Amino acid sequence: MINPFTEKYISDTRDSELIEMSLQGDKNALEELIHRHQAWIYNIALRMVWHPQDAEDVTQEILIKAVTRLASFKGSSSFRTWLYRIVVNHVIDMKRTKKEIQHKSFRHYGDDIDAAPDLEIPDPARLPVDINIIVEETRIGCITGMLLCLERKSRIVFTLGAIFGVSDEIGSELLNITRENFRQKLSRSRKKIMNFMNDRCSLFKKDNSCNCLRKTKALIDLGVVQPDNLLFSSGIVKRVKDIAEVKLRQFDDFFEENCRSIYLSDPFFESPDFAEILNDIVERKKFKNIMNLDNQEN
Repeated sequence: MINPFTEKYISDTRDSELIEMSLQGDKNALEELIHRHQAWIYNIALRMVWHPQDAEDVTQEILIKAVTRLASFKGSSSFRTWLYRIVVNHVIDMKRTKKEIQHKSFRHYGDDIDAAPDLEIPDPARLPVDINIIVEETRIGCITGMLLCLERKSRIVFTLGAIFGVSDEIGSELLNITRENFRQKLSRSRKKIMNFMNDRCSLFKKDNSCNCLRKTKALIDLGVVQPDNLLFSSGIVKRVKDIAEVKLRQFDDFFEENCRSIYLSDPFFESPDFAEILNDIVERKKFKNIMNLDNQEN
């Protein structure tokens, strides 16, 4: 899997080849182009909206924008910059989701956590999957929900910079800001997440009060965690640290490195096949005109 945020990507010419073939009406090339980027777009969207179904909708909307505008890509910037600027602008400007409205601030999120009592774990014999998988569901849901306490621009900066290891050079291009501004926003967002974890999260500091195992039963009772309908921890095959370029750049201190390591242990989620979903768009007359498909068929 190509990581579009590494320096190695710059020397990869496959995107350019696929764009040229797509604009000449090659549907297979267009599908390959979508496959190369859909998982990265989906994983960004998921950190922005929390719920996988919402992330699917957002990813599809972004890919439709990108595909229908592909003919306007002139190569004045890299395809990565062009595509992921569409991603960044979309997730910043999109309609607020229900989860975003619920998680107004770190204070409100902390109150919600405190309201869930510490309880003994459920009887493993009554659960449809291993208890460790369900506790992992709690962990992923919680630290992903934590991101929603950041305002959107800070959230996308944290997702790109702290989780996926995007450099200030690439990050500044994608957000159309200076490298210094990207670093400042990343530092502020990291500190907000770090301070919240430092005060509460036992993943960050062992003697902290909030423990995933002790909260799991209450979250099951509330319907937030559903053992028979896992949102995050079912079928995990990759971790962010195995996919992203993990360069532990000079953080301010050990605590920020510890904070990032928690997010690097998150899954890198498989995305639905959006090339399949977009097939009906490819068949529309307006799209065929844009992509020269009518000419190819004639």
